[in-house]
Amino acid sequence: MSETANRTVHDTRFPNESADYRAARDRLLEAEIALRREAEAVAAQRRALPPGGVVPQDYVFDGENGPVKLSELFGDKQTLLLYGFMYGPAMEKACPSCTSFIDALDGEMRHIRQTAAIAVVARSPLARLKAHAADRGWTDTRLLSSASNSFHADYHAETAEGSQRPIMNVFTRQGGEIRHSWASELAFAPMDPGQHPRHIDMFWPLWATLDLTPQGRGDFNPKLSYD
Repeated sequence: MSETANRTVHDTRFPNESADYRAARDRLLEAEIALRREAEAVAAQRRALPPGGVVPQDYVFDGENGPVKLSELFGDKQTLLLYGFMYGPAMEKACPSCTSFIDALDGEMRHIRQTAAIAVVARSPLARLKAHAADRGWTDTRLLSSASNSFHADYHAETAEGSQRPIMNVFTRQGGEIRHSWASELAFAPMDPGQHPRHIDMFWPLWATLDLTPQGRGDFNPKLSYD
C-alpha cells in the first residue's frame, strides 16, 4: 500500500472505530479542511468588496426609545447589521424561521456589539414586535419598526406586492457617509435542487447543527411552538 494511502490527517482516535470508518472519516476531514480554507477565502473576498451604494436617505425607524435615524444606530461603531424580520402588519403570526434565527442571534447580541452595531427591523408596529420578543424571551435584540419608511422596499426585505423577505443587510459609515456593504443575496440566486436558498445559514446555528447529524436537515422546518 502506498505512503499516500496510509497517510492520516491526525493521530486522534475514538473508541472502537474501524479502519473503514477512519479511512472514510479522513477523506471527509480533508474535505472539511478544504471547506474551511474556502470559507476564509470567501470571507476575505467579502471584506475586499469596494464601497457599495450610498444610502438614499437617513431612514427614521420607530425604536424602543422613540424615533431613531439609521445614522444613529451605528453608535460608536463603523458597521451596522440590519436583519429584515418577516413580520409584516398583514401577517397573523411572525415567520417561524425568522423567529428561530433570532432566537439564536439574541444570545450572541452582546458579543456582536463589541465589534459592530446590529438590530432587527420589521414592518409591523413596534408594540407588536415587542410582544413577540417578550413571548420568545429575547432580551438583547434591538427591535425597530420600518412601518413609516421605505427601508424594507428599498433594501429588498419586502416585494412590490408587500410580501416579506428575510435578508441581512450590512452598512458601513466612513467620514460621515453611510454606504451599503453587503446583503445575503443568495436569497435571489438560483437554488440547487433540494436546497433552500441558504442565504443566512452561515450565521444560523440550527442548520449547521443539523448538518452534523447522520439524517441531515431532512424536511424539517422550524415552528413557533412544538407539541
